[in-house]
Amino acid sequence: MDVSLFDFDLPEAQIALRPASPRDSARLMVVEAGGRITHRTLRDLPDYLRAGDALLVNDTKVIPARLYGQRLRESGPAKIEILLHQRLADDRYRVLARPARKLAPGDELLFGGLKARVMVRGKDGEAEISFALSGAALDAAIAAQGEMPLPPYIVGKRKADARDVSDYQTLYARQEGSVAAPTAGLHFTPELFAALERKGVAREAVTLHVGLGTFLPVTAADTGQHRMHAEHAVLDAATAARLNAVHGAGGRIAAVGTTSLRTLESAAAPDGLIQPFNGDTDIFITPGYRFRAVDLLLTNFHLPRSTLFMLVSALMGLEVMKAAYAEAIARGYRFYSYGDACLLMPAQ
Repeated sequence: MDVSLFDFDLPEAQIALRPASPRDSARLMVVEAGGRITHRTLRDLPDYLRAGDALLVNDTKVIPARLYGQRLRESGPAKIEILLHQRLADDRYRVLARPARKLAPGDELLFGGLKARVMVRGKDGEAEISFALSGAALDAAIAAQGEMPLPPYIVGKRKADARDVSDYQTLYARQEGSVAAPTAGLHFTPELFAALERKGVAREAVTLHVGLGTFLPVTAADTGQHRMHAEHAVLDAATAARLNAVHGAGGRIAAVGTTSLRTLESAAAPDGLIQPFNGDTDIFITPGYRFRAVDLLLTNFHLPRSTLFMLVSALMGLEVMKAAYAEAIARGYRFYSYGDACLLMPAQ
């Protein structure tokens, strides 16, 4: 499909720079099959779920993956910034570097007291670097030196600060490895989870470590020419069995965020049976995709021309989502990572 079909104009003032407080006070647009729209808040989410449904969350944990330091050469030090986006070994990462033009294999890097060496320089600012520390010692050093990797549309307006350490992390984050938060999950509070539990809604977790693809725009003119960066995802056998039981009993699976949805769809067979999954996924969902296992999706409002807007358009229909986004803009909804949310309810 022509990527320009997924374009829209968003006033810059509607890009959220801080989350709603409390988290579940964010606005919720409910979009039903056929395009019917209702305006609520996240606290009303239990009204749209029923006993026997399952809420599927992504329990990945964001690491402080942005590091600022120096590139050391005989000609003198130069400033450098890196974003860790894929761990290759106990002491080695694939990174996105800036500036990358003069980076070369063998270059020594210094981030505070943390030393590293460039092993491979790739394309489009990517590189592989090896640190002087490894394992838990490296994790501790990154935690001490690193910064929360807020998306470019926030960092361009303000630097990350102490509030982001908690704001840019879900309450249920457990598995370290992401360079971006699964942001639909940022809206949940203990009170909201308690309300869902009283309703009889189960909570299940998968893990997808959000990687570089979150930061990269679609530059191709046609969706068929775009390739997703692979991200590691895990859905274990016990969780798969419980999710299959939910469907078997007539319940629905509500994915919290596109990462949970992509993990679920990667694990599902063509007949909808959910299987254990542990590996990399580069699933790219665009209109025409036949969904296998997801029934509902809670997600934030996404960037124009992004793979995420393509995904929600595949779920609900492009015209429905364009109309929903136009109404969200007209009504002043807040967009992107720290913004408001929508609950998408396709025809069953």
